[in-house]
Amino acid sequence: MIYKNLEDVCEILDSRRIPITAKDRKAGEYPYYGANGVQDYVADYIFDDELVLLAEDGGNFGSVERPIAYRVSGKCWVNNHAHVLKAKKSINVDYLCYSLMFYNTDGIVNGATRQKLTQAAMRQMKIPLRDMDEQMKIVRKMNCIFGLIKKQKKVLDLLDQVVKSRFAELFEQGFPMTTADMVCSAIVDCPHSTPKYDGSDLNFPAIRTTEIKNGQIEWSSMRYVSHSEYLERTKRLIPESGDIVYAREGIYGDCVILPEGEKFCLGQRTMLFRPNRKKCTSFYLHQALRSDAVKRQADKSNAGSTVPHVNVTDAKKFSFPLPPMKLQMEFTSFILQVNKSKLAMKESLKKLEILKKSLMRQYFG
Repeated sequence: MIYKNLEDVCEILDSRRIPITAKDRKAGEYPYYGANGVQDYVADYIFDDELVLLAEDGGNFGSVERPIAYRVSGKCWVNNHAHVLKAKKSINVDYLCYSLMFYNTDGIVNGATRQKLTQAAMRQMKIPLRDMDEQMKIVRKMNCIFGLIKKQKKVLDLLDQVVKSRFAELFEQGFPMTTADMVCSAIVDCPHSTPKYDGSDLNFPAIRTTEIKNGQIEWSSMRYVSHSEYLERTKRLIPESGDIVYAREGIYGDCVILPEGEKFCLGQRTMLFRPNRKKCTSFYLHQALRSDAVKRQADKSNAGSTVPHVNVTDAKKFSFPLPPMKLQMEFTSFILQVNKSKLAMKESLKKLEILKKSLMRQYFG
């Protein structure tokens, strides 16, 4: 295997790119590509080929999760934020793409706030050039791994849709309406202060809006506080498993159910709903608070605000149908079964991601 400069293994078609401002675009069927993928669909195209697009500026430079290059095929339009590369006969187009997806750009991109990969620097990027048979073996293996990852992510999305569909069936059956404060034994706001993330015993997770994503806790960004700070922040109420933490400021409207095994406190811009277990299950309330109907109520209460937020007083009045406990319990059992399937799928996906990263390092450094 030898290493070649990128300019030696592909044609650089940057001169054919044409940016179109949003107001000048005519809607159509052809994808309009930028640094990180499709930005729009337009009425005409300037390329009709098998190409690799490599971010010029605004790309995911330095990320180990999000690629800086991607494949496009057929008729499309490309703006000036992505380099346009066409593989020469010595290199397979998929192999070229894989070699660039997670390329280490340390030292070759410039710019403090918006990093840029200039064409001059891009031309000198080093590509491991194997013989074509070896390239094709690698491509087949990587296509298989990436294909499995894509399918498993799709299954996870479908499982989420199944839960939403099952909830919609309950929501639309015409059950009597209730409000959040009528089915909760407690609703409290977070302390209006920034948690202190210092000390020697940082063992207590302080959940913020940052950790509330798509109805799940995002543990990768979680920050922790000391025992004394935990006691200070739980004076109003000590969070328990089954409580629901709701994001009420900034990107508001999402929420999570607190799991067992952790002593949480509330970070900034959140509030807590504790369902009365005789009236409402945690899983039903969680879905109700995340529903489109409740989101519309939050939007209405937020109208005219300069900083997007939901007042605690308004949140207490969120209204939604309340099915009998028997149906709520059946819904809870259904979600628990779906969650088991999702957990198994996520574990499999995690292993595939590890394998993908290992192979990418092995083949492309």
